Amino acid sequence: MKSLLITGGAGFIGSHVVDLFVNKYPDYQIITLDALTYAGNLENLNNVLSKPNHIFEKEDVTDTNAIHRLFEKYQFDGIIHLAAESHVDRSITDPLSFVRTNVLGTVNLLHAAKELWKNAYEDKRFYHISTDEVYGSLSQEGKFHETTSYDPRSPYSASKASSDHFVRAFHHTFGLPVVVSNCSNNYGARQFPEKLIPLAINNIKHQKPIPIYGRGENIRDWLYVNDHAAAIDLIFHHGVNGETYNIGGNNEWSNISLIRLLCKIMDKKLGRVSGASEQLITFITDRAGHDLRYAIDSSKLQHDLGWKPSLLFEEGLEKTVDWYLANEKWLDDITSGAYQQYYKKQYNLK
Repeated sequence: MKSLLITGGAGFIGSHVVDLFVNKYPDYQIITLDALTYAGNLENLNNVLSKPNHIFEKEDVTDTNAIHRLFEKYQFDGIIHLAAESHVDRSITDPLSFVRTNVLGTVNLLHAAKELWKNAYEDKRFYHISTDEVYGSLSQEGKFHETTSYDPRSPYSASKASSDHFVRAFHHTFGLPVVVSNCSNNYGARQFPEKLIPLAINNIKHQKPIPIYGRGENIRDWLYVNDHAAAIDLIFHHGVNGETYNIGGNNEWSNISLIRLLCKIMDKKLGRVSGASEQLITFITDRAGHDLRYAIDSSKLQHDLGWKPSLLFEEGLEKTVDWYLANEKWLDDITSGAYQQYYKKQYNLK
């Protein structure tokens, strides 16, 4: 039985990857590792916690002794590394936590893999999931390619860029079998509501202001989380060692256009008068170093591995709204307590 470690598996993207791998590969032993900090939620794994091929381990990727103990215990054949601090706003207020998790945590895992596998790399793989933000900001034209030079502009993207470099350094220096992917903004079920889409859904539902930085002109490429999980599956099994694959939805929206579409969907779902939710849009002072535009060219992934997005953005957004409206307890549970304090401080809203 192949032993596979998925770090950050109780988080948003990680839980979808765990779902896919546990159910699609019953002959794999899937070990989910998560520190269960604010964005890691064990409820996200309810679908797989009782599966015979799944084990959950509550540990922190920065804990060297714990990581080496788990590597010895399970003799991992593969690692899918998703554990990361990922919210740009939080990286501006607390950059050191991003360095610890994203840089030191990644190096900790790389070193453990190198020591466990001891140059016996056949059928082994370390897969590092990263972000398009490492490439910096685009103007109104062009897209990020795998060969685009790095130009990180926030503590978050700088920490991810550093971790990417360490992964490639372990490949070139020690021959560690690695693949890297850089993805665009994800959306879908189970996303922590500090992110734009679930934050807006929650605020619209409770008729609270929807905070939009600047004038909402910043543009992002949006990727449905299930499509991302499918891409991770393909890259893990069929990608070429040492290669990088960009994963994008080919789906660019300005923040204000996205929120207006979301308001329209929510008005329909909640039985409100058309246009009612748009009245909640509240423009706030732009955040420091806010990149104008991200756009991913995923043609290499589509050509080499046959991946493509499975649905249109409007359809994916409706599915996302339906999930949050059907899972009010999940949302209420995680938006209580510490999140409320963070929300008020970050957006200066009540």
